[in-house]
Amino acid sequence: MAQSDSQPGQSFAQLLMIERPSLVRLARRILGDSSLAEDIAQTLWLRVQRIADPAAIQDKRAYLYRLALNLASDQMRRRKRGAVLFEGQIEDPGVIDAAPTTEARIMHRQRLDLLAEAIDELPPRCREVFLLRRIEELSPAEVAERLGITPNAVAKHVRHALHHCQTRLAEREAG
Repeated sequence: MAQSDSQPGQSFAQLLMIERPSLVRLARRILGDSSLAEDIAQTLWLRVQRIADPAAIQDKRAYLYRLALNLASDQMRRRKRGAVLFEGQIEDPGVIDAAPTTEARIMHRQRLDLLAEAIDELPPRCREVFLLRRIEELSPAEVAERLGITPNAVAKHVRHALHHCQTRLAEREAG
């Protein structure tokens, strides 16, 4: 897979075409809806076209994933806000609301932001391996073949990424 770090001249449009399936999958996981995930991909395309100085962004791939994550999260918040409008119209008062509280949603969002930051902090190769394994759900053998590394190296990178992310979350919760 082409990586923006190894091809600094690569345009956002080229990278978006390469990463589009993974970005749509990420949005679908967050939103639980394929058509909304496709909408996020379209919005990503429009946002990328409006970037005034793309050369100023060093890691275009990380930028795209962060933007997709933020767009999907914003869409989820809008959907939940819309559901609140109809909240008082439940016909069966015996129905218990299983939705998380506002406090829980804020805490989950903060953890998600921290996790995204931790992933962005990973070395480029480690981040790429981690995203291929955990977001694109490729097997270790597929990741190894795609990147030209051994399955053991894939496992090592994933362990490092998980350890780093867990450490960052633990630091946040302790402090």
